[in-house]
Amino acid sequence: MLTKAAITHGKGEPFQIEEITIDDPKAGEVLIRIHATGVCHTDLIVRDQYYPVPLPAVLGHEGAGIVEKVGEGVTSVKEGDHVVLSFSSCGDCTNCRSGNPYACSQFFELNFTGKMKDGTCRLHKDGQDISNFFGQASFAYYSVASERNVVKVPKDVPLDILGPLGCGIQTGSGAVLNKLKPNAGSSIVIFGCGSVGLSAVMAAKVASCTTIIGVDVQDSRLELAKELGATHTINPKETNTVEEILKITGMGVNYSIETTSRPEVLRQAVDCLATLGRAVVIGAPPIGTEVSLDVNTVLFERSVTGVLLGSAVPQLFIPKLIELYKQGKFPFDKLITFYSLEEINQAGADSESGVTIKPVLRIG
Repeated sequence: MLTKAAITHGKGEPFQIEEITIDDPKAGEVLIRIHATGVCHTDLIVRDQYYPVPLPAVLGHEGAGIVEKVGEGVTSVKEGDHVVLSFSSCGDCTNCRSGNPYACSQFFELNFTGKMKDGTCRLHKDGQDISNFFGQASFAYYSVASERNVVKVPKDVPLDILGPLGCGIQTGSGAVLNKLKPNAGSSIVIFGCGSVGLSAVMAAKVASCTTIIGVDVQDSRLELAKELGATHTINPKETNTVEEILKITGMGVNYSIETTSRPEVLRQAVDCLATLGRAVVIGAPPIGTEVSLDVNTVLFERSVTGVLLGSAVPQLFIPKLIELYKQGKFPFDKLITFYSLEEINQAGADSESGVTIKPVLRIG
């Protein structure tokens, strides 16, 4: 079948809208007509080859759409279902079988090497295979994804806002609700108030944290952080961030989340912790990036951990986020600005400049 897609041909090059061929779904796979898809920071750093996904590729990994066809053996969705697409996992390794698919032993191979689980491609142009991304390649009118990527969602919520739940919003909120699991009344600081960081702010409010600090260099984002639940905000251009956090809390925060991908900010996220505090790393810098920490800071019962995709099982967690949204407790739609697929390069530029927090491409 022919479909239109935004193709990445070379490192750092603009996305090109072109016609490609997409195969029918094989066993265990689903064909989805994409309604909308988020543009994530990870799409942009892969375009720039921070992570070496083979090119040419169709990126996009926050798709939402309607099931068009299912392959043999698919039981969790059927034609006509509304779905969100998340990450790919094998389902067979120890981590997947123990309920931790975000830590799948084949995570990199299934999400970053451009091929499906059977080692072949579903996308082609002029006889050449085109890499997919995160097992979905949702910068296109149609996508073939593994059943394990697919999350059935209710039809009473607009599909065009749901795609970012598959990655960025799931990641920020899951870092709080699934990984840190803060106690009511605790303190937390979120470094970076983009879509991931603001999702963490909203989740911290859901978790009844009573001191929620947002840190960002853009005042407009800090204002939105306050609207979404932050009790305090800090602009590092105006003050020493760690000193200000200690002033607010008296002894440091119980939890910190780093979303900016900057090593010097990760250092701050550790230095601002109280004893027994925990820092979570979400930001994805180029492979090989290192950070310098004071060992004695960590020695005194502070910990640092990474988080992938919010430590979430998407089929369980995304419906919970949607229910929180329906109850008015998780208004993630306030982060979204809509673009057409043809405006994808502008959407990427607006995201990188900070003009837009979460670009979403309306497609179908």
